Amino acid sequence: MLGGLGLVTGGVLALHRFVPNTPGRLGSLLETFLFWLGPFTVLLLLCAAARRSRTALIALLVPVVAWTASFGPLLLPGDPPGARELTVLQHNVADDNADPAGTARALADGGADLIALQELVDPALAVYRRELAPRYPYHSVHGTVGLWSRHPLGPTRALDIKPPDIAEPWRRALRAEVRTPYGEVAAYVVHLPSVRLGATGLASARRDESAALLGRILAAERSARVVLAGDLNGTVDDRGLAPLTSRLGAPERGLALSYPAALPVARIDQVLARGGTVARIRPLPGTGSDHLPVLARIALDMAPPTGG
Repeated sequence: MLGGLGLVTGGVLALHRFVPNTPGRLGSLLETFLFWLGPFTVLLLLCAAARRSRTALIALLVPVVAWTASFGPLLLPGDPPGARELTVLQHNVADDNADPAGTARALADGGADLIALQELVDPALAVYRRELAPRYPYHSVHGTVGLWSRHPLGPTRALDIKPPDIAEPWRRALRAEVRTPYGEVAAYVVHLPSVRLGATGLASARRDESAALLGRILAAERSARVVLAGDLNGTVDDRGLAPLTSRLGAPERGLALSYPAALPVARIDQVLARGGTVARIRPLPGTGSDHLPVLARIALDMAPPTGG
């Protein structure tokens, strides 16, 4: 039995992309919790060792190899900071946060170059503006998302990623030009629609539609350096986010499980990049939100030549 479970687990890790996404977005649901097949495999290994089952131990090598290939690199130490590095802090502050001032101060203490926030609502928005201003003099807010920066901002604009079946006002994405010491970076701050897990599976249609709209915007992005930070309501393994992860690189090191804050089981708060490498991502201590903040180090590529 243990050997059979090992082969099934290994097959899931190796072939999860072939699991259909209907009914109930089964593929996306599986990919959301794919990481946890590793600890499950360890438990099976302990059971096999206790029973001295050589057959089970051999069979369990399949999921061990598959899991290590998929997630092992995330656990390795990252490279030391480089010369052209940008640090980005991503946090869904929660619209019911009872301590926006304390949250803002904790985020400022993170020392990031950029802070991307979601679920900014009045009157808490005024508190974030006031508390972050001393260390982050440049900022832009569109709808319920905002960007604070140590570096000057160029033009900013709201982005339309609203799913077609939402009738009410809904602004949850922006693009800003950040004038860093290493050259211009196009920064995106986004909040994709929530997903729900119920008896019929994973309800993620709206999120997937919003991700597809954002993917088209990214496809037309002309900047060589792009950073996207946001609550994507999905892991980077989730095929529903493929319009984004196919165009932007995910973190190379770090798990940074961010949700729910009380017992994090998945990283749905993401920092992705093009024209640079997200070298490492890590969680920060909890705030008054149901999400944990995550802090990413981005090693920027050499700026492309200008003129000619």
